[in-house]
Amino acid sequence: MARVVVDVMPKAEILDPQGQAIVGALGRLGFSGIADVRQGKRFELEVDDDVDDAALERIAEELLTNTVIENFNVSRVAE
Repeated sequence: MARVVVDVMPKAEILDPQGQAIVGALGRLGFSGIADVRQGKRFELEVDDDVDDAALERIAEELLTNTVIENFNVSRVAE
């Protein structure tokens, strides 16, 4: 079995209201020096060793990501 991580983030040109809310909350809580926050998603998949990278890319693109507004990165994690 292998562990695969898919990180999904809003594209840079897409407004991120959750990230903006976090920046505001950090300021109210007394944390300074934080200029921007982007909130994304992380998926961890346990897959058979014979699942190839092309299949993982397809899973990320077709199921886990809205490619109109999000970018993704697929990586295998060494255990």
